[in-house]
Amino acid sequence: MRLWRICRAIHAADAFFGEGARLYGGRWNSQGVTVVYTSPSLALAAVETFVHLEPNLRPDDLVSIAADLPDDIATERLDLNSLPRKWYALRDESLRTSGDRWIRAGETIALHVPSAAIQGEWNVLLNPAHSDFPKLKIEKPRPFQFDLRMFR
Repeated sequence: MRLWRICRAIHAADAFFGEGARLYGGRWNSQGVTVVYTSPSLALAAVETFVHLEPNLRPDDLVSIAADLPDDIATERLDLNSLPRKWYALRDESLRTSGDRWIRAGETIALHVPSAAIQGEWNVLLNPAHSDFPKLKIEKPRPFQFDLRMFR
């Protein structure tokens, strides 16, 4: 499975450590819980990054990083029916609890979670503490730029 992250170039070396998520928490993890947020396409990674940018400020220091997880490694998929109604509009504690529980169980390296940015798409959380994590083949960062039209 090919996975993608987009980040500022200064953070590229540790993009797959999960430190940002640990420090600040996210939709699917509480502060203090280490997890790596990825997307299965560069396009979805771009949208997920774009929704967190300041309006009208086009960053000029972004990189995209691809990583390959062998297909024979077990992963999990979150059950949509287990989520609260309109989960995508909330930063509900139950979402963080689900992610935290998955991380702490340590049974799989990856958890597919629905994208709030594009409903119907799925992102992939990675557990960097999982024993299969060293099997992830991370490529070198490449410069990434958003189209100027996105900032008009």
